[in-house]
Amino acid sequence: MRYFRLGACTALVVLISMLSACSKTDDTVILRLGHSLDTQHTVHKAMVYLGQRLDFYSEGKMKVIIYPSSQLGSEREMVELLQIGSLAMTKVSASPLEGFVPEMQLFSIPYVFRDRQHFWTVLNSELGKSLLQGSEKVRLKGLGYYDAGSRSFYTTDTPVHTPADLKGKKIRVLNSPTAVKTVQALGGAATPVSWGELYTALQQGVVDGAENNPPSYFLSRHYEISRYYTLDEHTSVPDVMLASLAVWNSLTPEQQQWLSLAMADSVEYQKQLWQEASDEALAAVKAAGVEVIYPNKQLFRDAVVDFHQSFAGTPVGDIMQQIEKM
Repeated sequence: MRYFRLGACTALVVLISMLSACSKTDDTVILRLGHSLDTQHTVHKAMVYLGQRLDFYSEGKMKVIIYPSSQLGSEREMVELLQIGSLAMTKVSASPLEGFVPEMQLFSIPYVFRDRQHFWTVLNSELGKSLLQGSEKVRLKGLGYYDAGSRSFYTTDTPVHTPADLKGKKIRVLNSPTAVKTVQALGGAATPVSWGELYTALQQGVVDGAENNPPSYFLSRHYEISRYYTLDEHTSVPDVMLASLAVWNSLTPEQQQWLSLAMADSVEYQKQLWQEASDEALAAVKAAGVEVIYPNKQLFRDAVVDFHQSFAGTPVGDIMQQIEKM
């Protein structure tokens, strides 16, 4: 069994322990939620709504206190705090979770989902729920998925119309083995770079491009350097809301139900916000002079057929077959 390495967040452990991940004031249970996002992000707004709905369902008996913008450390450090029960909840991308829940790698495999509707059909199915449950073996409780859209390529010097245009280009990818293989399968040279360093890496030519969803491309201001945005939509990697399994188990069945209901409402609210943010981001980058390209996606799908077949006979391959039939 693998765990996130402890030690990097000792000071934070002391801080959160003083606050308590899940505390009780009079008859009110207080859950502390930390994340790394800006307060204008759709997921943060959805978390605020989660707190409002939890207050409603519990009739004021449960509340959420949110610590945004990495106040409690990095994403990894906050997951460590969840594992030891010193923080109640946080948000992570599904891609880095593949090192702990191997089946999560399917989200980094290109063109597993036909479209947005198919994507959410899978996440809301028993299969989607079982993927969340896989995190329990590393002391985490998956509460639900938030929409993070689809990832598409953006480049600095030349546009990408077909997979052939990616040949030899250094493309920044998430720190995920499957994400690296995806770009390689499409002909690019995958180059992991931290998000905070990516603007400079694009500016200095360390990488020729990257891939992300429209709001991230816009809000990061990467469009100022990489002026070509190709909406190939190769992967759909959701955000995952995690709770500390220890904190979850400390709640009564009724309290767990209240939190689950509030989470479900939060997910639906965030999906609406995300669609609006995506539309606004695309309009904004077009207005700024970005060339937005709508390629023939079948060319990209054809380029990853061998990559898909490489999963045949594996647990992930079996899941992909189930998804294809949905």
